Amino acid sequence: MASTSVLLVSLSLILINIITLPLLSTAISSCNGACKTLNDCAGQLICINGKCNDDPDIGSNECGGGGGSSSPPPTTNNCQPSGTLVCQGKSYPKYTCSPPVTSSTKASLTLNDFSEGGDGGGPSYCDEKYHANSERVVALSTGWFDNKSRCGKMIRIRASNGKSVTAKVVDECDSRAGCDAEHAGQPPCRNNIVDGSAAVWDALGLNQDLGVVPVTWSMA
Repeated sequence: MASTSVLLVSLSLILINIITLPLLSTAISSCNGACKTLNDCAGQLICINGKCNDDPDIGSNECGGGGGSSSPPPTTNNCQPSGTLVCQGKSYPKYTCSPPVTSSTKASLTLNDFSEGGDGGGPSYCDEKYHANSERVVALSTGWFDNKSRCGKMIRIRASNGKSVTAKVVDECDSRAGCDAEHAGQPPCRNNIVDGSAAVWDALGLNQDLGVVPVTWSMA
């Protein structure tokens, strides 16, 4: 009887521990919640410096304008969404345009693996080749990519820490379509994306775990 009682007590403790274990959360982050990619944030929020915040390019105000220093200043341009694409229950804006290119164009730098089997799915659009993570290459949002007119050209990217780097444009970060095999399941890009390789992030001295950081860029 004693051994039976011990066994029952042990089983009870195991069940209690299982019941009280924290459940894995599948929820996406709200205002100022932690994030690593643009897909980690709820609604129209975007990931900036590791936190979910309002998107200045579409004028979202879910955080009540309390973005603080982590949110870049609003951009002023006439580029508006051309529609939306619903992917896995979340709505994403589609764009055929991007903000005007200047000598210091505001952008969000994201991280991409351009190698075979990487984030981009197929080879780069400009040269139909894959690129090693050691190469300083980027993809630009559809409007900035401008129907391949910037293919092979060099741009200069500047981070808020004062560092800058030049990188070659090899691909488009498609702002019009996504969520399919051709785009490796990724949703449409925002219209202000410079999607850089690991070498670009390293040259700028940026923490890749942040996923998205505000930068400026211009033609080199």
